[in-house]
Amino acid sequence: MRQLTAILHPGELDEGGFWATCLEVPGANGQGETKEECLASLTEAVRLLLEMEREQAFRGDPAAEEITIAV
Repeated sequence: MRQLTAILHPGELDEGGFWATCLEVPGANGQGETKEECLASLTEAVRLLLEMEREQAFRGDPAAEEITIAV
């Protein structure tokens, strides 16, 4: 399990709710009526984007190798 940074924003005054992005995963965003719904939406978006990136990284290259690095 990774720990990532979510930036949570309140929605427009007339709309309510929340929206969020993830600093470490560009393009991932979520929204919801509550903070919990918003963060669950963002979590799912991050999961899907990382899964798609992983599949694409290995597509067409049987010699590709996965190595874990620490930063």
